[in-house]
Amino acid sequence: MTSDVRKDPCAASRLSVAPMMDWTDRHCRAFHRGMSRQVLLYTEMVTSAALVRGGAAHLLDFDAKEHPVALQLGGSNPEELSRATEMAVARGYAEVNLNVGCPSDRVQSGSFGAVLMEQPALVADCLRAMRMAAGDVPVTVKCRIGVDDQDPAQVLPDFLAHVHDAGVTRATVHARKAWLKGLSPKENRDIPPLDYPLVHAMVARFPDMHLSINGGILTLDDAEAQLAHMDGVMVGRAAYHDPAEILLRADSRIFGTDDPCPDRTAAALAMVSHIETHLDQGGKLGQVTRHMLGLFNGLPGARQWRRTLSEGATRPGAGIEVLHEALGRVQDLAA
Repeated sequence: MTSDVRKDPCAASRLSVAPMMDWTDRHCRAFHRGMSRQVLLYTEMVTSAALVRGGAAHLLDFDAKEHPVALQLGGSNPEELSRATEMAVARGYAEVNLNVGCPSDRVQSGSFGAVLMEQPALVADCLRAMRMAAGDVPVTVKCRIGVDDQDPAQVLPDFLAHVHDAGVTRATVHARKAWLKGLSPKENRDIPPLDYPLVHAMVARFPDMHLSINGGILTLDDAEAQLAHMDGVMVGRAAYHDPAEILLRADSRIFGTDDPCPDRTAAALAMVSHIETHLDQGGKLGQVTRHMLGLFNGLPGARQWRRTLSEGATRPGAGIEVLHEALGRVQDLAA
């Protein structure tokens, strides 16, 4: 696939939507892409083992309309990650990212994710292998500032130095430690304190790297403020729970281009074709609309929107009429 189709993931990473398990599937990405043509979108994390040994190549499915879109891989075996990267490149992804940030027990038991912050040399070996397999498709990494009792002020620059030495020039740093012992994955997203100044300092320390920051960024104003210090910003849960706040004006405010979607109603209607295609292929309405529940967050009718979509999607044979019904309830209350 040519670069003009994949677009430029480095430029797009000025604002990106984080890879989030059970959330950023192809339906979520289609919804987000309708509100922004520019932001970089990520898949859910896919393990290299599932692709290489598990025969789960279907996990790589995506639509070219999602571009620029990156695949996030989880793993710690360089050879396996190399083969998974080859598969990703063949499918046409714009970027392949290595997960060194997820703190879940399942990830730890597989010796990948945030636990790899303790093994920067292995991470470097993995990244070298991935780069060899990727050709001109960029390989990137997403990490934490440290784990458990590590000192982030020492660990983060050392980790990024290993990444840099492996030839990787773009990284996203979640500005929190991960506590692998004692905190759940959910608690790890909130309880460890944010250390923005430490991450900001890495930009001067690694001037030839493109560094993005992640963690605690709730609004587009927050993202713009971070861009005064960083090359890029990655937004996670806020982009899912309040997508319009992050994405509707992202193209004009962050990238200086026209916004493709005028308002929330248009964002909902832009999904009609996608939903109808999904239903025609035997899919369920709720598989798509569950990602749209936060569209009217904070506005009159938001509760009715969520309830109508959630309850309507469970009805036998639920179709596109549920979406129109939900929109009608929002518009009635807004009027």
